[in-house]
Amino acid sequence: MTVSFEGIGEKIVTFYNSDTASAAAGLPVKMSGNGQVCACAAGDRFIGVAAAADSGFAAVQTAGYVKLPYTGSAPAVGFAKLAAAGNGAVTDAETGGEYLVVDVDTAGETVGIIL
Repeated sequence: MTVSFEGIGEKIVTFYNSDTASAAAGLPVKMSGNGQVCACAAGDRFIGVAAAADSGFAAVQTAGYVKLPYTGSAPAVGFAKLAAAGNGAVTDAETGGEYLVVDVDTAGETVGIIL
């Protein structure tokens, strides 16, 4: 038997995409203005992950399961504070948002979280 978390409670929201630090598909994003998101810098608290993005808009997954690369120590399963690492990955951070970590792949350096 296999366990899958994909599709559970998934929510995609369309935002304007920033001109200066554009969001890109698969990367954590943060709010940058009224109805607008941008790519995260190291240490930023992220609101979700861009599912798709172009020069004008970004479709952002704000709820549900996502798998992201991590840097530094592997997060523990359970609730963990995570922030953007600035390179498309996430990292443990006291100032980050709290997310439910449901799987950790230390060989692939990825973490599955519920937003």
